[in-house]
Amino acid sequence: MGGFFGVASKDDCIFDLFFGTDYHSHLGTRRAGMAVYSSEKGFDRAIHNIENSPFRTKFDKDITVMEGHLGIGSISDYEPQPLIVRSHHGTYAIVTVGKINNSEEIVKKLFSSGHSHFLEMSGGDINATELTAAVINQKDNLIEGIQYAQEVIDGSITMLLLTPKGIYAARDKRGRTPISLAKKPEGYCVSFESFAYLNLGYVRDRELGPGEIAIITPEGAKTLVAPGRDMKICTFLWVYYGYPSSSYEGVGVEEMRYRCGAMLAKRDNVRPDTVAGVPDSGIAHAIGYANESGIPFSRPLIKYTPTWPRSFMPTIQSQRNLIAKMKLIPIQGLIQDRSLLLIDDSIVRGTQLRETTEFLYQCGAKEVHVRPACPPLLYSCKYLNFSRSSSLLDLVARRAIKELEGTPQPENLDRYANPETIEYQTMVSTIGKKSNFTSLHYHRLDDLTASVGIDRCKLCTYCWDGKE
Repeated sequence: MGGFFGVASKDDCIFDLFFGTDYHSHLGTRRAGMAVYSSEKGFDRAIHNIENSPFRTKFDKDITVMEGHLGIGSISDYEPQPLIVRSHHGTYAIVTVGKINNSEEIVKKLFSSGHSHFLEMSGGDINATELTAAVINQKDNLIEGIQYAQEVIDGSITMLLLTPKGIYAARDKRGRTPISLAKKPEGYCVSFESFAYLNLGYVRDRELGPGEIAIITPEGAKTLVAPGRDMKICTFLWVYYGYPSSSYEGVGVEEMRYRCGAMLAKRDNVRPDTVAGVPDSGIAHAIGYANESGIPFSRPLIKYTPTWPRSFMPTIQSQRNLIAKMKLIPIQGLIQDRSLLLIDDSIVRGTQLRETTEFLYQCGAKEVHVRPACPPLLYSCKYLNFSRSSSLLDLVARRAIKELEGTPQPENLDRYANPETIEYQTMVSTIGKKSNFTSLHYHRLDDLTASVGIDRCKLCTYCWDGKE
């Protein structure tokens, strides 16, 4: 995943850019960068590895020397960015959020039409932001280039381009990720997360629509390409990725999670001693469940934030599991001899939640009832870098299906997405038994979309039902 922030100011923008970008640290764990432009000094840029240190500590020296009235910043799980590009469009800096599924096809096409070249990152991959810039540069102007990139890229791509004239903001054509605009007397900002500008004195202006392209200057935000009608914003933004204080399409993340937990409770019939959420994203769901059910909310697991923020996570799964466990500290008095209902945002591979449950049993829990706040994940996301899983068998639901059917891709796969079928119920039972949960009930997809509260046709639910 990743996030971005941009500022167009009548004054120096570096302070707002620094803190606005930092407020996106929950969306990425590996690379961060800022690029600024001033009419006196031109472009300047800094990129740092943030795997073992938070954003602010890596960039605190850069902000003392960088200056400009225009700037963009990014937090990324993978690509180093922003990139500064020299082309027939002039010089510009670019950041992107999204996923490119057909990168090899695009690269071959670029090679066949000219003499393009790309700098490989570690692992041999091509930087997706660099590839996006190369596609943009195939056209005669930036607007046509951005539209062309949005058309040829299979997946999704949302981007900011920093130019001497202003910041071009382009939301991906189906609106899978958000772009929010805000303003104050000194200028305008553009942000992935709508809360990132609040403490900087900005007030909300509006959100860009699907496929909309706008240019942001200190004087305002002007639409250059009108938004499309069809939207498929990622539902998982509300379930997990979004910060509690953010909102998308006017729907607040924290409020949605309360509704989500409440709807889970309405369909449940167990009466545990307490309801708890796996820190951090499971907590709001658990509060909603507790408020609706009347069962007391408690925090038997506390996240140790002084040295374990949502930061570095190794690529090796066994190390990820160990670190996930080390972050959580048990409170024995809230666990011993108690029946607990535990809510997490989702179950992906299943390893961490299984180990968390075993941890609670070791601490004296009598029962652990598990309630994921979304349906079983049956598909790897095609549109965002939610997971870099190389195999469908990384998903615990697909492993259960393989055990039941002999293959992870049976012809009746759609029945495993339907909570009314015996196939679905058998799959859930298999996952629960393998994980040693006292009971396991997933959130239903119809209840989940109702928790969001916007038209179902405007929500992307691909990872649960395979529907685009």
